[in-house]
Amino acid sequence: MEQFFSEFGVSADVVSKTVSSLVAIAILLVLRRVVVRAIQGRVEDPESMYRIRKSVTYVTTIVVILTLAWIWVDALDSVTTYIGLVSAGVAIALADVLKNLAGWAFIILRRPFRVGDRVEVGETIGDVVDVRIFRFSLLEVGNWVDADQSTGRLIHVPNGVLFTERLANYTEGFEFIWHEIPVLVTFESDWRRAKERIEQVLADSVPVVARDAEQRIRDTAREYQIRIGTLTPRVYVTVKDSGVLLTARFLVGVRSRRGADERFWEGVLDAFAEEPNVDLAYPTLRVHTDPSER
Repeated sequence: MEQFFSEFGVSADVVSKTVSSLVAIAILLVLRRVVVRAIQGRVEDPESMYRIRKSVTYVTTIVVILTLAWIWVDALDSVTTYIGLVSAGVAIALADVLKNLAGWAFIILRRPFRVGDRVEVGETIGDVVDVRIFRFSLLEVGNWVDADQSTGRLIHVPNGVLFTERLANYTEGFEFIWHEIPVLVTFESDWRRAKERIEQVLADSVPVVARDAEQRIRDTAREYQIRIGTLTPRVYVTVKDSGVLLTARFLVGVRSRRGADERFWEGVLDAFAEEPNVDLAYPTLRVHTDPSER
């Protein structure tokens, strides 16, 4: 056997360590599967089982790396040679891999998001459904689908992207966002009455989340400097080219915007139908003619 490998320039020590590495990896993978199956029979909650499976995978990966390092470090002449070879390999071929590993460590240690959070990375918005060593997965939201609803696509994002793209977390600590709906009425409309009806619609259709939201903000403010302003729904008045703009602003759950839109507009359309002096506006062109000039 030694003569066979020596003909190809491979020493017996390298062959031995290669066999030992394969055996060690096989044993650790088998142990991982046994542990996961043993725990799976006792844990019924899918979310808890998911976290346990991921933790076992992380531990197994770390043990594999340490075992391989322990096996192979003696095959080199010295630690200096080992470090030099590793550094050269990293500089040439493993830059992206280590970047993704650093991103994974950032996710695990700093917790910019967790599984279940809704995030925006670059131009992609979605719910985090999986986190792995080299990438995390998002269930895409929006894109060609109107409002904040799922497209059904899974987007796999390399962990290293977190160091080059901005990250927005919709649900970290505070699971509400401000939502605004513009309502444009004509200049001839009684805009004060329209504002009153919109405020009434907000009181009837928008869930009361101010108290819960204020407590969430206070809890989050322990870690971030967040100032608590007015959390109750409001209607702001501005003027646009085609009429008076009444903007309804209110807090809503991160995943509830489309339902809130539907309830709001149903209430507004019903309310305006009862008001003869209130009409919705749209872009118009008015032409004034002087009969004397034909």
